[in-house]
Amino acid sequence: MPFIPHTEDDVRQMLATIGVDSIDDLFDEIPADLRAGELQHVPEGMSEMEVTALMHARAREDGQPLCFIGAGAYDHHIPAAVWQITTRGEYYSAYTPYQAEASQGTLQLLYEYQSMMTALMAMEVSNASLYDGASGLAEAVLMAVRANRKSKSRRILVPRTLHPAYRKTVQAIVGNQQIELVEVPFDAATGRTDLDALAAHTGEDCAAVVIPQPNFFGVLEDVDAMTDFAHANGMLAIAVVNPLLMAVLKPPGEWGDAAAGGADIACGEGQPLGAPLSSGGPYFGFMCSKQAFVRQMPGRIIGKTVDLEGKTGYALTLQAREQHIRRSKATSNICTNQGLLVTAATVHMALLGGEGLARVAAHCHANATHLVDRLTAIDGVDRLFSAPTFHEQVLRLAAPVADVLHSLAAHDVLGGYDLSDDYPELGNAVLVCATEMRGAADIDAYAQQLTRSMAEHAGNASPVASAFDQQSASN
Repeated sequence: MPFIPHTEDDVRQMLATIGVDSIDDLFDEIPADLRAGELQHVPEGMSEMEVTALMHARAREDGQPLCFIGAGAYDHHIPAAVWQITTRGEYYSAYTPYQAEASQGTLQLLYEYQSMMTALMAMEVSNASLYDGASGLAEAVLMAVRANRKSKSRRILVPRTLHPAYRKTVQAIVGNQQIELVEVPFDAATGRTDLDALAAHTGEDCAAVVIPQPNFFGVLEDVDAMTDFAHANGMLAIAVVNPLLMAVLKPPGEWGDAAAGGADIACGEGQPLGAPLSSGGPYFGFMCSKQAFVRQMPGRIIGKTVDLEGKTGYALTLQAREQHIRRSKATSNICTNQGLLVTAATVHMALLGGEGLARVAAHCHANATHLVDRLTAIDGVDRLFSAPTFHEQVLRLAAPVADVLHSLAAHDVLGGYDLSDDYPELGNAVLVCATEMRGAADIDAYAQQLTRSMAEHAGNASPVASAFDQQSASN
């Protein structure tokens, strides 16, 4: 409801009915020293017209910069129909559809979402979403520890190429549950997970291996080799994937030796499927798995059935009630999920179809390739890794990255993600991205501004970590 429809007379009548003189008397149990008092700095009320003018003025102050930042959230075109349908009254609610007879439309949509995700990932089952990709991976780690009956350890092998925010989130969630995350380094020449470093864990008791595709650098990992390593050593394979890329590359359910059935769990961030950037959210996470692990899957699963008259119906098929009433015994404490974002993703995937998703992915790859070719033609800009990539690549600059990005932002270009905090060994490295939204004119504008900024800051760069250079040279 957009406003409270009670008049002052309505309020007086309600207060008189319950025998209270004022609304403040309803809160008399709050000690006076805890009350905020008058809000001195809130201005007087403005008319709708004045508020609209103010908001437009503030929006103009932000400008409309060209965005070349990816790093896990991507600026994709979203057909207008997606959110026109998603925000209809039938869907625009955060309520969980417990009452099946009153929620058939929502339940059917979630069932269709699950069907689409299992097809996209080549997996057997899907849940009805998680909070986001990072917490989804944490749930996948917990699920793997529960599900892997062959392992008595609580150790998970995690590549350093995994998104830094994902690694931090997983550590925050599972670190106090006696689960150890063992970092696996990457190869300095390719940007891929170092398979020799992974092989050093052969014969060890670990519950699972996390396999990103693509990894945080945009590099495509050798997912077949990593999946086969996991299964050969009694570990589960947890895929962390960009769902858009799965429209053109081998999906997790087909990784590795066909006899092993691919990855065991697949999860990731669903934002590329119809969710706008929105200053960081809300987004949603997805999770699929093999049928054998379905009872260890967090969240809920929607099933399709028929009633006594043979009519199709939908219901919450699998959901651990303990997550609501006995938290200490719960498989997961995920309750209300990101249902609205899942609605948008379902509409988005239905509109584009498999062919449409593949065309978007191909367009993204073409634009990213053009971007890197254009930027590396500038003096002092070099591609850092040699392996194939998707969406984004790491570039090394002969100038301080922070200064260059600041200069670009002043000219309405968001030039990329500074890697110095998360990967200091890379030196002056920036992660750049182009989706289907960044055409040739946008890329030319970026290149022009980068040429100017590099000339302005050239010679101020600190030397790159010598250990990394030596490793790269030796490879």
